[in-house]
Amino acid sequence: MPSNQLSKSSFLFLLGLVICLNFTGLFNEIMEPDGTIYAALAKQIAKSGNWLFLRVNGADWLDKPHLPFWMAAVSFKIFGYTAFAYKLPSFILFVVSVFYCFRLATVIYSKETARLATLIYGSALHIIISNFDGKVEIYLTAFVVAAMYHMYRAFESTWFRHIVAAALFAACAAMTKGIFVLITIAVGFVIYWIRTKQWKEFIQPKWYLFVLLVLVFILPELYSLYLQFDLHPEKIVFGKTNVSGLRFFFWDSQFGRFFNNGPITGKGDLSFFLHTTLWAFIPWSVLLILAVINFFRKKKTAEPALQRWIIGGSALFSFIMFTVSKFQLPHYIVILFPHFAMMTAAYLPEVASEKVLKRIHIFQSVLFTLVFAVVTGIIIIYSFDTALWFFIVSGLITAAIVFYKTNNTLLAVFKKNIGLALMVAVFLNCLFYPALLKYQAGMMAGKWLSQQPAQPAVTLYKCLSTSFDFYYDGKTDYSNPDSTTINNLAATDSLYLFSAVHDLKDINTDSVNLTSLKTFPYFHVSQVNGTFINHKTRKNVLDTFAITLVTRKDHSK
Repeated sequence: MPSNQLSKSSFLFLLGLVICLNFTGLFNEIMEPDGTIYAALAKQIAKSGNWLFLRVNGADWLDKPHLPFWMAAVSFKIFGYTAFAYKLPSFILFVVSVFYCFRLATVIYSKETARLATLIYGSALHIIISNFDGKVEIYLTAFVVAAMYHMYRAFESTWFRHIVAAALFAACAAMTKGIFVLITIAVGFVIYWIRTKQWKEFIQPKWYLFVLLVLVFILPELYSLYLQFDLHPEKIVFGKTNVSGLRFFFWDSQFGRFFNNGPITGKGDLSFFLHTTLWAFIPWSVLLILAVINFFRKKKTAEPALQRWIIGGSALFSFIMFTVSKFQLPHYIVILFPHFAMMTAAYLPEVASEKVLKRIHIFQSVLFTLVFAVVTGIIIIYSFDTALWFFIVSGLITAAIVFYKTNNTLLAVFKKNIGLALMVAVFLNCLFYPALLKYQAGMMAGKWLSQQPAQPAVTLYKCLSTSFDFYYDGKTDYSNPDSTTINNLAATDSLYLFSAVHDLKDINTDSVNLTSLKTFPYFHVSQVNGTFINHKTRKNVLDTFAITLVTRKDHSK
């Protein structure tokens, strides 16, 4: 076997590690805000039996399409209302995305390149984060890469069944994030046909059948939006009435954000996704840069080289589209990770000589050391309750990398990078996130109250906590009453509040008693900063929430 290829046994072993390191994310709780919003939506669907309307915090919700919430709701029905059940469909689709990344890379590049691409994709940092996070990007990535694979097969061979499969996956992608994803799926093929002057492809009936089938397959989403919003123009959404769910799906949801003229707007930064990719694609970021440079330097015009524009063109156009958009979030770039992985994997065995691979190996060794140093620094500054086991695991990983000798330099690079990914996954999923989520007050309060002998109705006072909504088994009142209403309600019956402690000072205690049953430290856990990480300054940025019993004051005593 050539020295720049991975054997089947090495690939399967490393792939098993990649699957396992991502699997560790399933055993954590769900992080605010997006994850708990989505989990609360799915829980409401499963409990109410209303699969057509999306509601959160007691109000109609119009942002994402339905499919991820339908899938999570089915999981809840089977496994119960747990974080594991919520994350399981996402993890299953991660495995699907790995499978289709391999299949697509095989037909466009080679089986050897597909092996490398699969390992690169599954071990990238933001894939690990996404499998913990429970957002919809893993769903979307699986559907996009699957649709592209079946479109390619429909292009090169017997097409009908592949067109149907491509349209089904493309429709699932649209019912996950919006109609814009069809651009990412199709634009690479368009660029490839233009580059190869295959003008007849633009009038092939199969591609028009593909579009028609996508429209047919998304009918459940369109029907749901029509029933919930278009039939009820009196509903107040985004602070106004006459909001069309269908218009939002076809335009405002994505293109409205792109042009910054929809109900959800942003500022945008032309460098945002560039520096985001540099950290999100660790430990492969520098290799990706080299691969992109090589892609555009390539002078070959042979058919196999031009086919790569299906991947490279899709990645380039989508990256530019994200970059010029005014609404930007780091996880948007995840759907391009299979593209990035394939481009990187194609670069390594084809262009990188043994000498270059040795330099890459040295660089990745330095990166491993730097990441380990950063993680160690965080552990020291944060002051975890126990972290010895992490250093034991890291020591075992390092020992395996050092003492497992191989003459295959490419294998040496991959085992080091996947060892790094494994170390990061263990740190994040088994140490950092569990400690961080203890400061998610709504979750902690909901879990604590659910364990009490009785689960009273709880009123959210001056807050809307989707983590409390998901984790509390009892009834939650989202009416957000003012302090006068609280006093009036307490005059006839006691009630329970969940709120920030400092907001309780607005309640007039002349007529009611406030009894704190349990307090919970709070920090916005999705916006970690240095002050919070440092255990010496952490208390300066913490807030306190409480479950409070409000009762009428007895003036006869």
